[in-house]
Amino acid sequence: MVNHAQSLTSGPAGRLARKLIAGNWKMNGSLAANEALVSALLSDLSREAAACEVAVCTPMPYLAQVAGMLGKHGAAITLGAQDVSAHAQGAYTGETSAAMLCDLGVSLVLVGHSERRQYHGETDAIVAAKAQAALQSGLRPIICLGETLEEREANHTHAVVERQLGVVLQALGAAAAGLIVAYEPIWAIGTGRTATPEQAQAVHASLRAQIYAASSVSAKPATLLYGGSMNAANAADLLSQADIDGGLIGGASLKATDFLTIIRAAGRAGAATLLAGASST
Repeated sequence: MVNHAQSLTSGPAGRLARKLIAGNWKMNGSLAANEALVSALLSDLSREAAACEVAVCTPMPYLAQVAGMLGKHGAAITLGAQDVSAHAQGAYTGETSAAMLCDLGVSLVLVGHSERRQYHGETDAIVAAKAQAALQSGLRPIICLGETLEEREANHTHAVVERQLGVVLQALGAAAAGLIVAYEPIWAIGTGRTATPEQAQAVHASLRAQIYAASSVSAKPATLLYGGSMNAANAADLLSQADIDGGLIGGASLKATDFLTIIRAAGRAGAATLLAGASST
């Protein structure tokens, strides 16, 4: 267990300057709606977002469509998927392997989203196996974890997320270097509620300390995202926290104006981190 009494925040020089904003469309979209949304994003990504990596995690049937649109614009937006199989191939009807995702130009993949855990019974061990499969094929997994409202009210937040992350770290070993983790408090997903910046920061700092405590992964900075109803109104405050390196965005990622507002907030936060790092050297 991490000692939460110690200072866990990173100084400006230790923070990742380039934020990551990943949109999770969940089970939403259509050919026409996707084209309109992606076109709006591509046409309005500003210089302010230069310090920010932008990704969209689309439903499986639309990966090829979105890949085709993004391919015409270089690396302005990274393509992500919402799930991956732990198996490489075989008789697993309905599953999608990491190699298949790579064939479609996917770079990122969500692993262990709370809805997969809740509705599909995914355990910590399954999440770790999926992360392994993704990494072995060259994908960057975004490991999702978080606590329920009951667990938070019982003051079990840190124990829950550290357990979830610990299984992944043990399974991946040195391959976990540079891991992307999304803290998504279940009680704040799709409810309109969100953790305060201070609450989110406390959990992110704990997770960063846990990752760095694993000697095999301490050489490369981890990327920690907040995924609990980040929106256009609260993004700037959340992204200004010392250990929040970006966001996993749900409903707001389906609205071009809102998503672009979050991206710009991330770009400003990234620029501020770069400036702080330069002034401290």
